[in-house]
Amino acid sequence: MGKERRLNRLHGFNYSSAGYYFVTINVHGREPVFASAVNGTTGLNVYGCFAERCWSEIPGHFAGCFTDEYIIMPDHVHGIIIIGENAYNEPSAGKGPQYEKLPVIIGSYKSAVSKLIHRSGRKDFRWQKSYHDRIIRDQHELESIREYIRLNPERWLAAR
Repeated sequence: MGKERRLNRLHGFNYSSAGYYFVTINVHGREPVFASAVNGTTGLNVYGCFAERCWSEIPGHFAGCFTDEYIIMPDHVHGIIIIGENAYNEPSAGKGPQYEKLPVIIGSYKSAVSKLIHRSGRKDFRWQKSYHDRIIRDQHELESIREYIRLNPERWLAAR
């Protein structure tokens, strides 16, 4: 019997619910595709610019959804997605979590970035399966996560 994948979603939670969500999306194999470290800083390359552009376009594709603090790192993306009270949601009863708003947003983002990278000639680009999310529960947690995102480049460089 093969190894079963661990489910990352909170069982029974409706990921179309209004709220703030912290997500981390990793490149397959944690390969540094989006940026490189040069002289103590990270600079986005063309692939990183694709990832940034697609992130900034999320609100234009999903009514009532917004982005907050985010960072495109060499091998992953951290960001906060806000699903507003008035976000348009198709009823997902009986359809499963893949029809909930957050998984659809992340799936669309990963697909859009992949298409741009593949079209630019990098056919081997892949994302790690799934993504990590955290439901942000209060203002203090929101501020802590925003700071975590802002300081992520320093931590990433220090670990190298």
